[in-house]
Amino acid sequence: MIYKWPKLIAEAEHEYWRTPSVVPHILSSDKAVQPSDEDFRLLADNIPALCWMARADGYIYWYNRRWHDYCGSTPKSMEGWGWQSVHDPLELSHVLEKWKRSIADGQAFEMVFPLRGADGVFRQFLTRIVPVLGQDNEVVRWIGTNSEYQSGLSAKEALLVSEAKFKALTDALPQMVWSTQPDGAHDYYNARWYEFTGMPYGSTDGDGWNDVFHPDDRKDAFAKWRHALATGEDYEIEYRLRHHSGEYRWTLGRALPVRDDKGQILRWIGTCTDIHESKLVAERTELMSRELSHRIKNIFAVVAGLIGLSTPKDAPSAKFAKQLAGRISALGRAHNFARPHSAYSDPGHGFTNLHGLINEILMPYEMDGKVRCHISGTDVSVSERSATPLALVIHELATNAVKYGALAKSAGEVHIVTELQSEQVIINWTELGGPEVASVPERTGFGTQLSEIGITSQLGGAIERVWSNAGLQVIMTVPAAHL
Repeated sequence: MIYKWPKLIAEAEHEYWRTPSVVPHILSSDKAVQPSDEDFRLLADNIPALCWMARADGYIYWYNRRWHDYCGSTPKSMEGWGWQSVHDPLELSHVLEKWKRSIADGQAFEMVFPLRGADGVFRQFLTRIVPVLGQDNEVVRWIGTNSEYQSGLSAKEALLVSEAKFKALTDALPQMVWSTQPDGAHDYYNARWYEFTGMPYGSTDGDGWNDVFHPDDRKDAFAKWRHALATGEDYEIEYRLRHHSGEYRWTLGRALPVRDDKGQILRWIGTCTDIHESKLVAERTELMSRELSHRIKNIFAVVAGLIGLSTPKDAPSAKFAKQLAGRISALGRAHNFARPHSAYSDPGHGFTNLHGLINEILMPYEMDGKVRCHISGTDVSVSERSATPLALVIHELATNAVKYGALAKSAGEVHIVTELQSEQVIINWTELGGPEVASVPERTGFGTQLSEIGITSQLGGAIERVWSNAGLQVIMTVPAAHL
């Protein structure tokens, strides 16, 4: 059935192919020679196009060899409506709709759409399908060809097709999209940009975009953009853009360079994402956090002040009261490190090492000048970002040690040893001299859960607790790069 298609057509058309005016002939010894089945087979398989035939109802029963060579398919997999598997899913519904319409009204079909090759790449094909009519003018067969379209495009046409695809894609995105030439001159904005800004089309090309920025943000945004152009580094900044309503809204701007195979920048592609609502929520959260922290620190100050006011200077307990007030003040300082900070609330502790951070948090737990928390081992640097989760964990361990562990007794001690092994920082917290541990606690408190999140989620490390009769041991392992 695969290669005897001329006979099938001949039967359907009642010798149509044998009509002298239709069938091509070859002159040999001044005699017309009719093409053989082998001639038709060679023609069908070697014609520089993908060919196929279908029944009147659109059921495809034959493809030429070039079709299967291109698609990497088999006759069985393509028979009937199997051809849909090599079509682009995004275009298939349009192809089916037009093809079914042609089948219904018997009219020729012509369309450009992509077909997937054996290499997995989609290429554009110009597809033409013509009906073969019987004596009663009813469609008895369909003959179709698919000719690769992209290779036939001129450079100018190919560029127009590419630009049309880019525009359709970017206009469909829920973000503002823009592009510039290598020197930073803006030459494209998608529809979302003009909808957001309300600016006339083309008015923000070149450097015109700077006028849409909030006056307070223009200098920083322009300076960072010039730096990106000079260095080829990615561009990212938050700024306020003027909305078409006249309101300035917070926006996250990003841009990446597009490079050729030699690393030269061909152009920049950027996006602007409206983050106004989330920015306001973050600012309200930060304000509430700062207010809460301020009130907590005031409580520490008030308690320390009350102790001082309630204790006469010449009383035997004055020394103890002074030590107690000092511990409460130290707790207030330690509180600064056990909560997230922004640029506005940064405590500015002045040190950048792990030992300094731990010592600051554990200072309130000294007793009568006696050091109860011993820190030793390899010291490492810590960033502002990693200081908060680390401080939270140390603060939680110290609080629990005062309530239940080694620091609950005057003779109890805590030993913290830090090591650097294979780019991993190991913090070993060991409690000694406290109450005997009878069993592993069945309940895990919120503070413990929060500290584990700080080590595992925020710092990408691991935390392990080992319970023994002598006391608790906590082993924390964090990648050095994350500190």
